[in-house]
Parts: sequence; structure tokens; C-alpha cells
Amino acid sequence: MKNRNNNWKRCAVVGVIGTLWAIGSNIGARADDISHNPTPYYANEPSLYHANELSADLFGVAGIGHGSGKLGAGAGLSYFPLRYFGLGGDAYSQNTTGTFIDNASLSLIGRLPLGKSGLAPYIFGGGGNQFEAKQAFGQAGGGLEFRFAHHICIFADARYLWIHDLPNYGMGRFGFRFSF
Repeated sequence: MKNRNNNWKRCAVVGVIGTLWAIGSNIGARADDISHNPTPYYANEPSLYHANELSADLFGVAGIGHGSGKLGAGAGLSYFPLRYFGLGGDAYSQNTTGTFIDNASLSLIGRLPLGKSGLAPYIFGGGGNQFEAKQAFGQAGGGLEFRFAHHICIFADARYLWIHDLPNYGMGRFGFRFSF
């Protein structure tokens, strides 16, 4: 049990370090551009986040609490008909001995792009199904997305799942998002 608790902590530390490295690299590049050019290339650039946007996610997942120590992988799709609000669905697997997809969910998403920084904190809530346990659940969470290019970003988020007949637990994700 002790190793399981350490696994998610290691994943969280790696995710935070990776996010900070990417943010620092981008800030340094933009600061360098400003020092050499008083009108940086992104000054007249439109926002990196826009309405009518479709994105695909590839991520790693780690359970926290009841799902502690279980690592897995997943994929998702999101559509933002409005710049600040969208819908998303994802599925992942943590158990290679059971069903191929352990969990699938749908969520309403609210995001707040922070100027032209590339950062956008977001919150979400929704529900889904755990296929192997045959249980429906509700979920809520939040995260941070960082776009370092128009169509590519990294993200990290955490959510809490309320399950009818099983213990509730948390889950963390870290991955790449590709927007179109």
C-alpha cells in the first residue's frame, strides 16, 4: 500500500515539474523576444483560445484514495462552441486484466484564458460510468492548461468521483491536448 501512495505522489511531482518547465521556457522565450523587438510577434496575434474549437487529449491517469496507486492511460475529446464554455468526454483504462475501458465520462467545462499568456484554468463537472464495477458516478474537478503553440498544449487536472455503491475517490491526469 505504501508503494501505491508513493506512485501517485511521484506522478504529481513529475507533472508539476513538467508544467513549470514548459511555462518557464515560454516566458523566457517571450521575454527574450521583447528585449530584442519592442513589438513582439504575439502582440497582434489573436487569442490561443477561441469559440468553435475541437480538441483531442492523450493523458496518463493516477487514482488517489480508493484508486490509489493505479496508473493508466486515456483519451478524450472536447468541443467549445463558446470560448469560455464547452463539453468534453474522456475514457481511460487502469486495469489491463479486465474490460478494455474502465471508465468513461462526459462533462460541462468552463475555462478562463488569461490574456495571451497561453494559460487557462478550467473547472468541470459531469458524470459517467465505471464499466467493470457497473456503477454510475458524478464528478467535479479543475485544472490548468498551457498552450505553447496554437494547436498544442499540456494540461493537468484533478477530479473527485462520487460513486453509488463504492468508496468515493480522486483522480489526477496529466497529458497533451491538440486543438483544431
